[in-house]
Amino acid sequence: MYCRSLIAACLLLPLLSGAEPAKDQPFRPVPGKFPPISQAKAYRGELVFVDHVNRRGSLRLNVDGHFGESKPHHFAMLPYGVIRYRGVAADLRDIPLGTVMYGKFFLPPDPKTSSVPNRGNGNVTQPAETYAILLEDDPSFCLREGKSWKLKEIELQKNEGTILANLERKPGGEGLGGDHKITIDNSTRIWRGKERLTLDDMIAGGTWPASGKKDLSGQPVQLALAWHPRYLYQQFHASDIWLDDAAMSQAAKAQTGWNNRFIKTRWMPAWVDGVEYGKFGRATVTATLFGGFDPALYADFKKGAGGQMASAEDTLRTYWPDHDGMEGIITDVIKVAGEPPLGSSGIQVRLEMDLVLEGFRPGRIVRVRPQNWPKVKPPREECIHDYEERWPNPAIFGN
Repeated sequence: MYCRSLIAACLLLPLLSGAEPAKDQPFRPVPGKFPPISQAKAYRGELVFVDHVNRRGSLRLNVDGHFGESKPHHFAMLPYGVIRYRGVAADLRDIPLGTVMYGKFFLPPDPKTSSVPNRGNGNVTQPAETYAILLEDDPSFCLREGKSWKLKEIELQKNEGTILANLERKPGGEGLGGDHKITIDNSTRIWRGKERLTLDDMIAGGTWPASGKKDLSGQPVQLALAWHPRYLYQQFHASDIWLDDAAMSQAAKAQTGWNNRFIKTRWMPAWVDGVEYGKFGRATVTATLFGGFDPALYADFKKGAGGQMASAEDTLRTYWPDHDGMEGIITDVIKVAGEPPLGSSGIQVRLEMDLVLEGFRPGRIVRVRPQNWPKVKPPREECIHDYEERWPNPAIFGN
């Protein structure tokens, strides 16, 4: 009896001590804590549907060895989930449908309030992990892993053809790997330095042949992969090719400028860590800014500057932030020691204000702006107030 009790206690010990579950077990995030990225499941697929207002959509998953039609895998972004496009921060609205995306996913924090269907049934194309902490296109994935596609050969005929490209994937690694024959034509955007070229330009300049094959000797490039009619067999079309680092840098710079404008007009997302109440309604709210954005945005949060905080929901939608948000003074900006977990900037701001809202309680989602960002109302369609009820409901996805 004593031995059985001891064994049972040993089995319970990891649960009582808060130890992480085994890597192959689904992980469910808890409110107020950034989940360990080591517990996320990696999936890739083509983006086939986007509800950018609520940061959710659908992927047609690419699964090695699976060559059948399947239902889309519906997903929602965690409030602190990071979206990357062209190697930098982005919003779902920036990414064209059909783009091949890589993601890291968890179980929904609360299945009862999930904004997408809970369909996980063991099928390889219907996993139970539906909430993404990271979603990124092919260049973002490759740049993060420090690798690139290697062009081995090109074959052209009448302004269309294929490139034979190889991508390294270590045993047990994520993403595509090995040789892939990828189609190109005059719809493919080819970037060299600050130039945007077409297939015709490459042929006219003598870089590529008008017809026939040419050995490309493993030329390193970055590729954006898109839908191909033979998608069931994991064939892809190249929507963009970046021939050098300068070209990739230009793409990242343009996307950063676009996303910075978006964040400045919608405000930085964060969650509340704590509230210190003072007299006559005054309070100081401490909030952790979410991660993944341009460092220049975080640099705008300065001690002693004015600021404003607005309540938000898990989709990051706000009500009427410029009107309902509470103004105050940033009394401190704290950089947490060490490398922050994915989803966190590692930066806390303390905002002292005359009045706090119900939505400023610990664990709740907020949007924050420093005084030098625009004080504007987002488009009506992005606000929670007086918007169609169907949007937060997962029924929009059908069967």
